Amino acid sequence: MAFYREAFGAEELFTIDAPDGTVIHAEMAIGSSVFMLGDAEAPFAPPGPGGSTVGLHVYVQDVDDLAARAARAGAEVLQEPTDMFYGDRSVMLRDPFGHVWVFLAHQEDLSTDEIVARGRALLGQPPGA
Repeated sequence: MAFYREAFGAEELFTIDAPDGTVIHAEMAIGSSVFMLGDAEAPFAPPGPGGSTVGLHVYVQDVDDLAARAARAGAEVLQEPTDMFYGDRSVMLRDPFGHVWVFLAHQEDLSTDEIVARGRALLGQPPGA
């Protein structure tokens, strides 16, 4: 994150850290564009030399329908469609080329403080930890 701040002038919007200090999820902005990142762990860890840690996040209308269609087409379902703490329904897939895709459908409007509090609660951390 320090690199993105220094190199691109990115602004940190919020971060959810695990108890061990790794970044589970963070959001940063460059101008009006927001990007999400975290420490590279499965399934985003590189599969080997030259592998990619990129996961593509795309908002769609119907996550469940997309997941079923993608599985029929040969995608590997890494996480079944799930209602997430940050207010979206999400499915995680790996395409036949090894790319990880996260498809989301927005369900609930939450403030950044509410998202961070829910994320910390999920990790068993007290508020404001």
